[in-house]
Amino acid sequence: MGFDEMDVDTIWMDGEFVDWDDAQIHVLTHGLHYGSGIFEGARCYDTAEGPAIFRWEEHLERFFQSAKPYEMEIEFTAAELTEATLELIRRQDLASCYIRPIAFYGYESLGVSPGDCPTKTAIAAWPWGTYLGEDALENGIDVMVSSWRKHASSQIPTNAKTTGLYVNSMLAGEEARRNGYAEAIVLNKEGDVAEGPGENLFLVRDGEIYTPGLSESILDGITRDTVITLAEDLGYTVHDNVSISRGELNTADELFFTGSAAEVTPIRKVDNVVVGDGSRGPVTEEIQSTFFEVVERETDEYDEWFQYV
Repeated sequence: MGFDEMDVDTIWMDGEFVDWDDAQIHVLTHGLHYGSGIFEGARCYDTAEGPAIFRWEEHLERFFQSAKPYEMEIEFTAAELTEATLELIRRQDLASCYIRPIAFYGYESLGVSPGDCPTKTAIAAWPWGTYLGEDALENGIDVMVSSWRKHASSQIPTNAKTTGLYVNSMLAGEEARRNGYAEAIVLNKEGDVAEGPGENLFLVRDGEIYTPGLSESILDGITRDTVITLAEDLGYTVHDNVSISRGELNTADELFFTGSAAEVTPIRKVDNVVVGDGSRGPVTEEIQSTFFEVVERETDEYDEWFQYV
C-alpha cells in the first residue's frame, strides 16, 4: 500500500505539525547527496489500554547515539520528541502504526563537510502491516545469501542507524528479490553471517539459540535485545556473541529474523536449502508467540517497555 492510499495527513518537522504533502526539503539538501542522516523505526501497537509504543525510550536513546559519530546536534530533547510523537499519533487517530524519526544535515552548502548545514528533524507515523507479509509470520520465508558484503565497523560506524548505509541493504534485498527470494542474508568481510538488510538473525541448534555478536558488524537491534530477554526468561540458553559461518545456515534446526518492521519472522529456506523441516520450528514459534503476547499487552509482564499514547 502506497502513502497516497493511507489515511495519514500530518508530519512533525522541526517543532511544527505540517500537512503531509507540505513536508518538503530542498533538492540541494546535504543529507540527500551524501546520506548524512540518522533515523529510527519503532512500532505502536493497538492494545486493550490503547495505542502503545514499544520500547520507545530505547529507540530514542539509539537515535541520539547514532547522531554522535557525525557530530550532529539534534535541537530537541528526548522529552520533546516523545511529546511530538504522541501528539502526532493522536492527531491522526492511529490505533497502531510505524514511527519514523529522522534527523539529517539540511540545506546550506554542498561540500562533503556539512559545515554550517543545519540539522533538520522530522517524525512521521503511518499504518504499516507485517513487513514481510502475514503469511511469512506463520510459514516463513525463503532467503538467499547476498553477494554483497556488510561494511565493517572499521570503515563506518555499524552501531549507528545511518541513512546512507542502507544503500548496502537495498542492494542486498533487491538482489534477493530479483532472484525470487523474499529477503537476503548479508555476510561480513570475514565471510561470517552478519544480518539481514533490515533484520538481525537468530539460529537454533539442539534447543539452544545463537545470534551474531556486535563485533560481527551488526546493528544492535532493539527487537534483537527483546528476543534475547524473552528467550532467556523462557528458559533457553542464548549465545549472543558468536560467529556463525555460512555453512551453519544450512545445518541449523531453525532460523529466524527479528526487527522492528519484521518483528519475528521464520526462515524456511536459505539458497533453496531447507532449514529444519521447512516450517516454523517450535523454538521460533514459542518466541514469536511470546513476543506478540507482550506487544499486544496480553500479559502484564514487561510493561516498562511501553509508552502509552
